[in-house]
Amino acid sequence: MSDEIAIIDLFAGPGGLGEGFSAAGCDGGRPMNIHLSVEMDRFAHQTLRLRSFLRSFGGRFPQEYYDSLNRGEVFADGRPDWAEAYPSNWEKAEQEALRRTLGTDGVFEELAPKLDAARDGLSGNTILIGGPPCQAYSLAGRVRNKGKADYVPEDDGRHYLYREYVRILERLEPAAFVMENVKGLLSSKVDGGKVFHRILEDLSQAGSGYELLALRNEHDGNRSDLFDRPEPEDFVVRAENYGVPQERHRVIIVGLRRDLCSSERLKSRFLQLNKSEPSTVEQALFGLPPIRSGRNDERKARVRIGDSPEAWLTAVFEAIDAIAGNRDVPESLRRIVSRYSKSELAAHKFREGTIPVNFGKVPDTDLSRWLWDPRLTRVQQHQTRAHIPGDLARYLYAATYAREFGMSPKLKDFPEALHPEHRNKDSGHFADRFRVQLADKPSKTITSHISKDGHYYIHPDPLQCRSLTVREAARLQTFPDNYYFCGPRTEQYKQVGNAVPPILARQIAVAVRSMIS
Repeated sequence: MSDEIAIIDLFAGPGGLGEGFSAAGCDGGRPMNIHLSVEMDRFAHQTLRLRSFLRSFGGRFPQEYYDSLNRGEVFADGRPDWAEAYPSNWEKAEQEALRRTLGTDGVFEELAPKLDAARDGLSGNTILIGGPPCQAYSLAGRVRNKGKADYVPEDDGRHYLYREYVRILERLEPAAFVMENVKGLLSSKVDGGKVFHRILEDLSQAGSGYELLALRNEHDGNRSDLFDRPEPEDFVVRAENYGVPQERHRVIIVGLRRDLCSSERLKSRFLQLNKSEPSTVEQALFGLPPIRSGRNDERKARVRIGDSPEAWLTAVFEAIDAIAGNRDVPESLRRIVSRYSKSELAAHKFREGTIPVNFGKVPDTDLSRWLWDPRLTRVQQHQTRAHIPGDLARYLYAATYAREFGMSPKLKDFPEALHPEHRNKDSGHFADRFRVQLADKPSKTITSHISKDGHYYIHPDPLQCRSLTVREAARLQTFPDNYYFCGPRTEQYKQVGNAVPPILARQIAVAVRSMIS
């Protein structure tokens, strides 16, 4: 019998969960290989397919890939012509990474033979991973839905997409599964009941039955009733406790097929993960070169100035003068801002395309070893947004405030002159409108909202006056630097924000493999 464990990845996004499981399969233990991944989004699928292609080379990507990245090329449709250069590898990737919408007519029937082949060919040595779309469960999504006059939760099919996961679970009969979703799933209701309770029941009763396990380590509390079934809150995993430089709290349910649940295997209903080094924003962004933001015109400006180093410096120095001379600004901040020099600011040169890597000494940490790739000579997808002068001033102030006081300012902490011109800015919904990611702590949760604007994701360096780049967001999500996200920049941000941190996924994979080996 093959020693391989086959991974089936549903609602795969750009592949964060699969990346971690694949990496775990290369650590000298039982190999774990993705046999099938399914994603509906066009650009996420392109990313997924490209990564599948690269994995087909067994851990050493082709030189042509690095040559393309180091030349600063933007991949159209996820590739140069890989199909011509490596036809068998590309064909394998196209068969493995499918663009399909789960839950629509005919998709399950199309996938069934592939599921049967994985189940029968590997005698059940399979693991199902993935998580249904979260928009119906997330708190932000529920707020948006409440604002729709004709919205009826029971008519929103996204509430029931988990049933497609269960349907495939019953067909595949894997040794184990991992389902991931947002924390809002715990409180989401439909048809008068909590969705989460129904999900737990359906998962546990699928096929011949599954025992449901929660993840934990020594940071996750001191519960002593390890033989009892986990409470709903026990399924919440706090990524910052597992070496992820981000406060990302997600529901993760692990299931072990009941016929495998011997007393030796199932010592408790909690699956223990290893202790991880804590990681910070500063550690995650180490080595990325400083760059200034782009400059955009105010929407109401009659004269369009556009972006240039000179126009940017002018806008920033106007902001410095306004902050340093404003008596509503704390005196310590006025002193700091007044010391920012033109030479310091000019050193943050804006460069189009990719940016040469800062080859400083790479810290010898789990995170840096995971992120860095010595075959890259240029940083990928590290370009900034353009910001209007008003936001440049707010970002400069907010980052200086955070550096001085060790916390991101609320809107009430901004001088009135820097308040945004929003009619409802005093409604209370804008209290955290501008949020700096503190250098010495994990970042706040990277979500798909980062694709809309950068106000919640301000870089900790005041002199750069900008929001995070795609690469910086990807590092906070622990995607390796050689992970390329396909599509326009807005779509790249969405993919990063929707993903599971791969370094966390790798730890989960190792723990799950130990349960079934």
